Amino acid sequence: FWLKTGPSHLTTDEGDPLRALDAMGHAGQQRTRQKKISNKKTIKVKQTVEKKTPKLRKKIQPGQVMILLAGKFRGRRVVFLKQLESGLLLVTGPYALNGVPLKRVNQRYCIATSTKVELGGADFKSVTDSYFGKEKTKKGPKTSERFFATEAPKKVLPQEKKDGQKKMDEAIVKGLKDD
Repeated sequence: FWLKTGPSHLTTDEGDPLRALDAMGHAGQQRTRQKKISNKKTIKVKQTVEKKTPKLRKKIQPGQVMILLAGKFRGRRVVFLKQLESGLLLVTGPYALNGVPLKRVNQRYCIATSTKVELGGADFKSVTDSYFGKEKTKKGPKTSERFFATEAPKKVLPQEKKDGQKKMDEAIVKGLKDD
């Protein structure tokens, strides 16, 4: 029989004619597969970039009176104390005069005026970005009583922060003129 012996054009390299016939059944159709465009493996390298504090605008100097442009206290005049590590500006009202507490403000949201106030050697080194961080509290298990509670627990400012505010504001109030 010719299938067993087979013509020479039907045989494969191994000489198996049945394999050649099997391949002919799918004539014209190639096996498709995705080809790699390149064999190079890309290695991502993380570069550690130190965060630099933004440059302070030339007009902004400690003791400078500034006007806030955004937030709860927009339109209020505040006194610039120092630039924090994060690049934000530390400002205060003083709280006793206009109700603005120690705050962190972005430079873009304030206008420097030509008025300057003597800080009188007030010490602001203790105030850093961590001073403004929120304290983490454990909430406990979720219960229906807590979910349907009408009053949320009030957040009370620690007494030491209140005392610190008064202490820092005293030196600034002395530097203000009786305007």
